[in-house]
Amino acid sequence: MMEIPTGRHLVYQTSLMSALLDGIYDGDTAVATLLEHGDFGLGTFNALDGEMLILDGVCYRMRVDGTVSPADGGDLSPFAVVTEFVPTVTIPVDGLTTRDEAVALINGGLDSANYLYAVRLTGEFEWVRVRAVHKQEKPYQPMSEAVRGEKTLAFGRSWGVVAGFRTPLYGQGIGVPGGHVHFIDAERQQGGHVLDFALLSGTIEICIGTDLHLELPLTAEFRHADLSPDNLADQIEQTENHR
Repeated sequence: MMEIPTGRHLVYQTSLMSALLDGIYDGDTAVATLLEHGDFGLGTFNALDGEMLILDGVCYRMRVDGTVSPADGGDLSPFAVVTEFVPTVTIPVDGLTTRDEAVALINGGLDSANYLYAVRLTGEFEWVRVRAVHKQEKPYQPMSEAVRGEKTLAFGRSWGVVAGFRTPLYGQGIGVPGGHVHFIDAERQQGGHVLDFALLSGTIEICIGTDLHLELPLTAEFRHADLSPDNLADQIEQTENHR
């Protein structure tokens, strides 16, 4: 069980999940700026041109075909969450474990559901299924339309990392309530936005976030975005958590 620390731990975020849902796919935050705020994180790139995963201080772009390449420092992001990953809870996993079972292990290791947590699951996977979204063209459609007919990829047995953030339910619209995770293999050759997986063995590490530094884009598109639609929860479920 994680004990709440007496010190504070900062999480940096650019823009809002609700803005991404509204089709605000161009941001003004560079990868180099994100890396100034931490060595661990996830997000996406302008025009939804690839999923983002930051591990050990390196920012990776995972494209629609599942291939991976390091991102350039000048690449821009419309949404990203970053922190210095300092795990305070480590949970060994032995034996076949589903995503739901891994989530239960993570939840069981938390002293409180009211904080933001960075989570890293490293190990051998029997399989991982990920989502791939094509680069978008202007005028941008809402994300519910962008992911319609999306391509899914299945990776077979491999070593790798599933990493991301667990956001409290009250953070809906700021982030993705529950788990938002991306996968990358050990060779940094393939990955994407995780839909489901089966873990053979590995280690779960959890890092608490007590402070959220949120920077909002200074763009006309963001100023006019609809950030509180009536069906916000349904949109998040449709675009982020469906399997």
